[in-house]
Amino acid sequence: MFEIIAVAGKGGVGKTTVAAMLIRYLIEEVKVSPILAVDADPNSNLNELLGVEVNSTIGEARELIKKDVPPGMTKDVWLEYKIHQAIIEGKGFDLIVMGRSEGPGCYCAVNSLAKQSIEMLKKNYRYIVVDNEAGMEHMSRLVTQDVNYMFVVSDPTPRGLMTARRIMKLIDELKLNIKNICVIANRAKDGEEEGVLYEGEKRGTHIDGIIRDDYILARGDSEGEDIFRLDRSSNALMDAYKIFEKIIIKPHRNNSGGI
Repeated sequence: MFEIIAVAGKGGVGKTTVAAMLIRYLIEEVKVSPILAVDADPNSNLNELLGVEVNSTIGEARELIKKDVPPGMTKDVWLEYKIHQAIIEGKGFDLIVMGRSEGPGCYCAVNSLAKQSIEMLKKNYRYIVVDNEAGMEHMSRLVTQDVNYMFVVSDPTPRGLMTARRIMKLIDELKLNIKNICVIANRAKDGEEEGVLYEGEKRGTHIDGIIRDDYILARGDSEGEDIFRLDRSSNALMDAYKIFEKIIIKPHRNNSGGI
């Protein structure tokens, strides 16, 4: 049985970093591998945080299908081949990247291919982590609409928390099939946690967890280090692990007595 965990939020709040920490958590603490990581953001950079290079994307496959299908091969068979070819193998995870289409306009066709890729691959994985496109306008065309957990990442500012509230409201209006929605306030200053929780409640946004601002993470990011090299003394990593333990793992233990 697989579970899909999606990460969403407006641009610049550390959404992709949270997705990368989640992947590391599932590998290190839950000890399930490989994880399927899906970078569904056209501005792809999840691979950099995971320490792997991208050679091909779903967006490129979409362009090639218009002209490069070999004689005697159906488009479906060729597409399946290209999707498997686009899988990037890492230590404990596989990654597929949506990327950009070459043409202008909406990424709906690429998203459709990404959905098809997940449907094709999901039976091979226990967990699928999807780093979604930044912003709100894309919510109606999420790469996957059947989600076990959605982490909505916000910065700790009143405006950021209002944006998180609007994302949650939009999810409800679109009637997306998301079983559990959790809000994470990211990059909060030490000692400001109570104030952030208060601001969230005041704006109708229940905050499920807070990740503190962290110089160790910031230093690693500036030096281009991947998430697996982040020291375990990092406040951000410790905070993230506590959130994931509370939201994902403890419910499993309570329901079945084990993971």
